[in-house]
This record gives sequence, structure tokens and C-alpha cells, in this order.
Amino acid sequence: MVADKGKKTKVGEKGEEENAEHIDGDLVLSIEKLQEIQDDLEKINEEASDKVLEVEQKYNEIRKPVYEKRNQIIKSIPDFWLTAFLSHPALGDLVTEEDQKIFRYLSSLEVEDFKDVKSGYSIAFNFGPNPYFEDTKLTKTFTFLDEGTTKITATSIKWKEGMGIPNGVAYEKKGNKRPHADESFFTWFSETQQKDDMEEIQDEVAEIIKEDLWPNPLTYFNNDADEEDFDGEEGDEEEKGNDSSEDDDDEDDDDDDEGDDEDGN
Repeated sequence: MVADKGKKTKVGEKGEEENAEHIDGDLVLSIEKLQEIQDDLEKINEEASDKVLEVEQKYNEIRKPVYEKRNQIIKSIPDFWLTAFLSHPALGDLVTEEDQKIFRYLSSLEVEDFKDVKSGYSIAFNFGPNPYFEDTKLTKTFTFLDEGTTKITATSIKWKEGMGIPNGVAYEKKGNKRPHADESFFTWFSETQQKDDMEEIQDEVAEIIKEDLWPNPLTYFNNDADEEDFDGEEGDEEEKGNDSSEDDDDEDDDDDDEGDDEDGN
């Protein structure tokens, strides 16, 4: 009887092993099939991405003349880009008082993707003649390379005599004195280090300009205009309130005068 029990135990263990091998085999087969499906989906996603890029490239060309027309209208609006920058919740903090003087000469802004959208883009600031630098166009370009690095190039600003960015501030030299050094927006054009990590290379200022400000700068320009209108309306209401109070006071004075006349009679 003892021997029989031992045989049954060995047979049971063998059966469990065979069953486990069968389950493992089924699991491996299922995973292989799942991987094949994921590979198929990956191919479809790649095709979809290519199609999306084709559409984006097509509409980039369609947008160009519209952007040019918009720029022409913007040129007729005083301090448009200065106002839009200052009204932006992120960009406004980057523009110093000295920068504002330079921004008044900014005539147009241009953001342009490369023909191959995946390969990069450029941001250009166009200036009229000004007392600060010789350049009429300041450009910063981001080129995405195949090996996963980003090449950044920018205009080296040719500051006029007595102008420049000492320790990161655009300034106007007065004798031998220089104002307190604040971080100038124009230091952005000198930040051109190349990095290998694509996540680290994200230029926050460039991203905000390209993805937020450039598509609809009127949103931020109007923000400032709306605030001015609102302040003006509040002022008008206060004046109306003061006028009403004055009128009431005048009426009270008239009533008092009439009362005095009656008592006198």
C-alpha cells in the first residue's frame, strides 16, 4: 500500500508538470500573437504620422500668405508685439524695461517650420532702424538631427556703440555708469548650446512663441486692451457716482434754503 501511494504521488507530480508546460506554451503563443498585432498597429501609426505630416506641410504653405497679410495689418498698429508680449502670462515677465524700449522697434514676428516639418523650425524678429543694434532681423533656428540631437543657431547681435547686454541686460550706456543688471530677453539669442537629450533641449520660450503666441497674438493684445477698457469703465462709473452725489447735495442745499425762507416769513 505504501508503494502504491508513492507511485500515485509521482504520477500526480508528473501530470502537474505536463499541465504547467502546456500552460506556459499557450502563454508564449498568445504573447507572440499579441506582439504581431502590436507590430501591425505600429506600422499603421507610422503611416498615420506620415500622412499627418503631409497634411501639415500642405497647410503650412496655405497659411503663409495669410500670415503675411496679418503681418502687414499688425505693422499699422503701434506697439502691437510689445503689448502682446507684455500681456502674455509667461513672456511678459521676460521683457525688462530696457527691452521694452527695443521692442518698440519690432515691426513683425515670423515663425516658420522647415519644409520637412520633423526637421525643425525658425523664429525671426524683424526690426526697423533703431539706436540699439545694426541688425534688422534676429533669428533663432532649431534643427532636429537624425542622431537625436538638436542644433541651435541664432543671430549674433551687432550692438551699436554704447549698447549691449552686460551680464544679461540690454542697456544704454551713460558715461561710465551702467544700470542694475536684469536678465534681458535678448540673452535668449545667445543660448545656442547643442544637447543630446531631446527632452532637455526643449526651449520653453521658443515653444511658447511657436505654439501659443504666434497662432493668435490678438488674444494677448486684446487682453491688455480689455483691461484698459475695464479700468476706463470703472473710472466713468466712479465719476457718474460722484456727479450723482454732488447733485443730491445740491438738492439738499436747495431744500434747506427754501426751509430758511419759510421760517423767515
